[in-house]
Amino acid sequence: MRMPAYSQAVADVDVAPSQRWELYRVLSEPARLRLLALAAQEELSIGELAELLQESQPNVSRHATALRHAGLLRDRREGTRTLVRLADDASDDAVVRDALASGRALCERDGSLARIGEVLRTREAAAREFFARPAKAKIDAVPAEIGAYLAALAPLLPNRSLALDAGTGDGSLLEVLAPVYERVVAIDRSDAQLAHARERAAARGFTNVTFVQGELDGRELMQAVRAGAKQAAGADAVFASRVLHHAPQPERVVAQLASLCAPGGALVVLDYASHDDESMRTQADTWLGFDAAELRRFARAASLVDARVTSIPAPFCGTGPDKHLPWQVMVARKGTNGEGKGRERWRTTTR
Repeated sequence: MRMPAYSQAVADVDVAPSQRWELYRVLSEPARLRLLALAAQEELSIGELAELLQESQPNVSRHATALRHAGLLRDRREGTRTLVRLADDASDDAVVRDALASGRALCERDGSLARIGEVLRTREAAAREFFARPAKAKIDAVPAEIGAYLAALAPLLPNRSLALDAGTGDGSLLEVLAPVYERVVAIDRSDAQLAHARERAAARGFTNVTFVQGELDGRELMQAVRAGAKQAAGADAVFASRVLHHAPQPERVVAQLASLCAPGGALVVLDYASHDDESMRTQADTWLGFDAAELRRFARAASLVDARVTSIPAPFCGTGPDKHLPWQVMVARKGTNGEGKGRERWRTTTR
C-alpha cells in the first residue's frame, strides 16, 4: 500500500507515521486551515495568500512551510515567487478533509474565498493594460512567395476547414494560417491589437479571416467558430502562440481552448519553457514559462490525448525581446468516441 504524502513527510523527519498527533498539531492553527483551503481552491503565490489572509508574507511563508513539511502542500518556484497548492493526495486522509472543510468555512466567513477572483483579475491587469497601449505595428519581413509555399503545403493536411488563432495580437500567425486553412477565426481582447491584425490581413489580401474581440468563453467566439466549422463541431486546429504565459489561470485557458477543438482536432500551444528572466514581467508576463510536464498536466486535465512537447531551436525564435528565451510547442489532440474521458474522471476523483 502506498504511503500518503503526509505520512512520508513525517517518516522523513524520523517520526513514526502512526504518531498522528503531529498532523493534529500542524492543523491546530486556524490560519493554516484557511491557507490550506485557499491553496485547495487555486495555486497562489505567498504574496497573494498574504493579501487574502491579511497576514504578513513572513507569517504566511512560515505557515506554508509547516504544511509543506507535513506533505499537505506542494510549492513551486516561479522566478522570485513561490506558489503553493494542495498536494494531490492530501485530501485522501479523513483528518485533512475535515481540516479543509473547516478552513473553507472560515474563509467563507471572512470573505477571503470570494476574494480569490479579485486576486486572479489583478494578475491579468498588467497584461490588459500592456496590450491596450496604442502602438505602431511592425509587419516583419517575410519572403514574398511564402503564401505560395504554404498554399502548396496545405493539401497535405487532412483537416483544414477551420483554424482558431487565440490571442492573435498583431496577426503575425495569420501569415501562416490564412494560406493553409479554408477559414480562420482570430480572437483578441484588445481592440488596438485587432486593428493591427486587420491591417495585416488587408495588406496580405486575406479574405478568409473572421475577427472577434472578446474572451475565449464568450458567445461571440462560439458563434464565429460554429459559423466557420462545417459540422458546427469546433475547429480543426486551435493555436495559442505565446498566450499562455499572460494568462492568470493557464490550466483554465488550456481547458477553454480544448473545448473549441472539434473531435480529433489539435491544440497547438507555443510558449516559453521555464526561465528566470524577471525582466519579462515588464512585457506583462504573468508566468516565467512552463515545464514540459506542466503543459502535459494541463492537457490531461482538459481531457486531451497524445500531448507532445518539443523544444524550438533558438534560430527560429525571431528577433524580438523574447528571442533569448527557450521556446517550446505542445501539440495535443481532442479524443474521439469518448477517448480521454476516462482520464478526466481520474483527475476528478483524485484531485
